[in-house]
Amino acid sequence: MSDKSPIARVVAHYRDRYRVRSGQNEFWAEVTGKMMFTAAGPADYPLVGDLVEITELESDHAMIRRVVPRKTLLQRKASGKIAAQPIAANIDTAFVVQAADRDHNLNRLDRYLAIIRAGKIEPVIVLNKIDLAAEGRLAGILAQIAGRHQDTTVIATSAAAGDGLKELRARLESGKVHCFVGSSGAGKSSIINKLLGKELLKTKEISLFTKKGKHTTTHRQLFILDSGALVIDNPGMREIGVADSGPALAGVFAEIADLARDCRYTDCAHDHEPGCAILAALKSGAIDRDQYLNYLKLKKEADHYALSSLEKKQKDRGLSRLIKNYYKQTKSGR
Repeated sequence: MSDKSPIARVVAHYRDRYRVRSGQNEFWAEVTGKMMFTAAGPADYPLVGDLVEITELESDHAMIRRVVPRKTLLQRKASGKIAAQPIAANIDTAFVVQAADRDHNLNRLDRYLAIIRAGKIEPVIVLNKIDLAAEGRLAGILAQIAGRHQDTTVIATSAAAGDGLKELRARLESGKVHCFVGSSGAGKSSIINKLLGKELLKTKEISLFTKKGKHTTTHRQLFILDSGALVIDNPGMREIGVADSGPALAGVFAEIADLARDCRYTDCAHDHEPGCAILAALKSGAIDRDQYLNYLKLKKEADHYALSSLEKKQKDRGLSRLIKNYYKQTKSGR
């Protein structure tokens, strides 16, 4: 890195423009033409949370010259595409927010935890809007989560009433990057407003007609709390396809992964083979059928993504060889 090129943090992304922060200064920034030319996919462009090398220009503008190697990367599988869709970078802790009154879904929670663990990021589950949950529902939801994800921290909150926010703040370390993910309407922006102590993010109520959340947050943005903790707000995600999450599934489905070691065959698919320890546990009631079916579904998605990615790499290598051979022939006069 050049001493003349300062390092900045990407704090917001608006389509083809970025907002970057270097020290106490912020700039509107764009990537260089070289970066655009050499980028092989979305992950090669800057993401919110990235550290980037910049060249400062006039009028509070800058050019992003390169991305500093990332510690972690949060990404998901985009619908109908082979390439994964990057979400944010250099995250230390990801908070999965679900609303206790309407949004809680164990299978969807599995998906979030899979992409978070695949990015080598620490997950924390936030069960929000507990003040709106029907009597007895909260205890039932917490029991469900504990039964499936007992090793993951769960914080019950109410952004409106202030419940659980002290415990949440205790998880936000100074200098560390934290992000909030979850469905629209789960209350991510409301929680961040409370943490900031001001209404910087717009919030909307749940649609009474569709019972679904409205997409209030339209872009990813990073905020610095008074404590020095960095917090990223993300648009709501209704589709969470697992990408490079195969190994991470063992962490999400720890009980099933442990059982798999006792299967008769090392390549057991866990759906019909004799001597399958997982099927035996399912039959005896030792594991939950819904959890088992979701595990198979996510594993199939992860395997399909891995195979599709390998095929794409092979095609790209073939195209590269074709181009190199063409230039060799051109130089030799053929």
